[in-house]
Amino acid sequence: MATFAGCSSVFSREYFRTLVCLVGFGLLSVSVHAQESGPLVDLLIKKGILTNQEAEELRAELVRESNTVPAHAFGGGKATDRLSVGMRMQIQYAHIDTEIKGTAAKPAYVDQAFLRRMYFTLKAGVGGHWGAQFTYDFASGYYDDGYIDWKPTPDLQFNFGLRKVAVAYEERYSSGNLKALERSGVTRYFVEGNNGRRLGAASYRIGAFLDGKKEINSTTNFLYTAAITDPERSESFTEASAAGDSTSNKPAFWGTVALYQKLPENNFWTAGVGSGFQPDRGGFGTTNFGRGFDLTLYSAFFELQAGRFAFMAEYLTADVEGGVSATRDARPKGYFLMPSYYLTETIEAVARYCYVDSNGRGLQMGDVMRSAASGGTMNKFEEWYAGVNWYLRGIDLRWQLGAMYGKTRENVTGAPAEAKAVGMRSQVQIQF
Repeated sequence: MATFAGCSSVFSREYFRTLVCLVGFGLLSVSVHAQESGPLVDLLIKKGILTNQEAEELRAELVRESNTVPAHAFGGGKATDRLSVGMRMQIQYAHIDTEIKGTAAKPAYVDQAFLRRMYFTLKAGVGGHWGAQFTYDFASGYYDDGYIDWKPTPDLQFNFGLRKVAVAYEERYSSGNLKALERSGVTRYFVEGNNGRRLGAASYRIGAFLDGKKEINSTTNFLYTAAITDPERSESFTEASAAGDSTSNKPAFWGTVALYQKLPENNFWTAGVGSGFQPDRGGFGTTNFGRGFDLTLYSAFFELQAGRFAFMAEYLTADVEGGVSATRDARPKGYFLMPSYYLTETIEAVARYCYVDSNGRGLQMGDVMRSAASGGTMNKFEEWYAGVNWYLRGIDLRWQLGAMYGKTRENVTGAPAEAKAVGMRSQVQIQF
């Protein structure tokens, strides 16, 4: 009888330990902190069901599980069913020397270390295929995106708010995956903020966005995007929160179509075209918005991943009404070619060539090569880049080093001139 009682005692202890573990994990499923189960654990010690050592092991297990990210969360809205936190930190160093042919004046060289990006991202879901995403960049003091997300099916997604339009393939590419350390001068000229030379013709807009795909066969998908947005590029919280810039009150329209084909061993290729019509965003200088000069952007892109080899290319052009003067339009164009190859499992070599022709609108070295001095206003730009990427922990911990040579030529006044910029750039990235 005593033996039976002893077995019963052991059985009861194991039963209650299992019960406590189940209760503990149940509490974790709704993000209750591990310490909130402390009174229950203490009571089980007093009842003799758990020893002190067993209780400590249970508490440690609860703490470990409660630190799992992403975790379920119930915040201000009781419908919240998921919450995740992410970060991307990029620390960069740049040394770039610029000289202008035929002049004694020499622009100041750049020799600086700085925080390139410091992203903090929150993603949440409220059920019913609805959610939201917000990213803030502490390095620049601006947002990266902020939108409400609705995904009624796995192949169809709607975003409402602030994000990048899909036109201009390299611009939409995540900054955490850029192989050439910075985006090409082609993308910078067509996409970054209008300063009277650059176009500001894509990137961040406020509006409604659609991204979808249609399966053609087991390996090939047809991809498509569409968007209706404010015409102006939103570059700060003030602009993103305003009702408009009072000069461009007509909507802009965007769309892309592409094919994506899966290849064996996680390889793929994709190719497509896109366009964006932006009313009243053309003109020359920065004081002609809203005066009837429209801007239309066109893009064609290709990307391939085949084993250790990868290749990306894009061609951008635009019709800018009154882009040179009130009586002369501008049709700038540009392209880049970027092959890359893994020398080992963790070391990748990258090369890139890019070319921009402003068609008389003008550009400066600093417009197209980040961190460089202006070098005077010219008409054309070329750049060569060669670099290496070291993936210490995959894309989450990566070190990059690149050398650049850029040249602008053909002074817009017609006088022969040329500027050159030579330098290097290095960056370490960590993200989760």
